[in-house]
Amino acid sequence: MDIETARSRRLAPLTTPTGLGEAAAKDISAALTALLADVFALYIKTKNFHWHVSGPHFRDYHLMFDEQGDELYAMTDPIAERVRKLGGTTLRSIGHIARAQRVLDNDADYVEPHDMLAELRDDNGGLAAAMRAVHAACDEHGDIATASLLENWIDETEKRVWFLFEAGRRDRG
Repeated sequence: MDIETARSRRLAPLTTPTGLGEAAAKDISAALTALLADVFALYIKTKNFHWHVSGPHFRDYHLMFDEQGDELYAMTDPIAERVRKLGGTTLRSIGHIARAQRVLDNDADYVEPHDMLAELRDDNGGLAAAMRAVHAACDEHGDIATASLLENWIDETEKRVWFLFEAGRRDRG
């Protein structure tokens, strides 16, 4: 290897080769980074509600929120690593998450358990919609690997929406 080749490699440290092309890497990486920010924001909100839930259904909600938080957290590294495999860069800090997230924070001192369920249900529904939009970008660029990951995460997210909906139903009797 000559000196110029070595120097150019050193000056381009995060250029990962990908067979999808530059436009695909740019578009999908950006969409996944926004999705990752949303997943982190929803993870923190879910853990917030896990830590602060109270009332007669405490144990059920506390455990459900913990399980759902674990599912969300388990998505973070694969999303970030997929961005890197595509040749992109992703989140670098809490501030970066805050700038990119679309899921709204809830810093209220107290939230009724029923409102927690409804808010998380709606946020997870929004997350599923965001994942479908990323999937569409993957389809457009022929990125079947990212699409495959998204399909599993969409299914998990729809399950969270279902559980939150059913847990939040009020008796009609």
